[in-house]
Amino acid sequence: MLLLIQREAAVAAFAHIFPPERFPFPDAAVREDWLTALGDPQVEVFVAELEGNAIGSVAGGAGWLRTLYVLPRHWGGGTGAALHDHGLERLRRAGDTEVKLWTLEGNAAGRRFYEQRGWIETGQTRVLPFPPQPLDVEYRRPLQTA
Repeated sequence: MLLLIQREAAVAAFAHIFPPERFPFPDAAVREDWLTALGDPQVEVFVAELEGNAIGSVAGGAGWLRTLYVLPRHWGGGTGAALHDHGLERLRRAGDTEVKLWTLEGNAAGRRFYEQRGWIETGQTRVLPFPPQPLDVEYRRPLQTA
């Protein structure tokens, strides 16, 4: 289910970066990432459901918002914002005072989403291992303490 949510959201959001006819979604690598995350006691994963169907997910831990995906047909309905806020609240409760995330440099909509919620670009970048090797940019955000 997590792989399916990520695949559908990523293919829709990043087709301009990873044209699916040239760069098929890396199911095996992403599945392995999810298995690693689910086996890590520091990582929490939450799924948003609507009428018993999974429509989005967020994962975080050890000071990082690791993933946030919502099925495209549910974009703009508040699911992403709710998952984001829940993920940050869980990180705050775990004792984090600042969190970070990576997002694609070419993910304009995602970057706006995060910037509207107080995330600040750090200037750090990394090259992704998947062809065509686009850049990820790092963001950080302070968390308010209770």
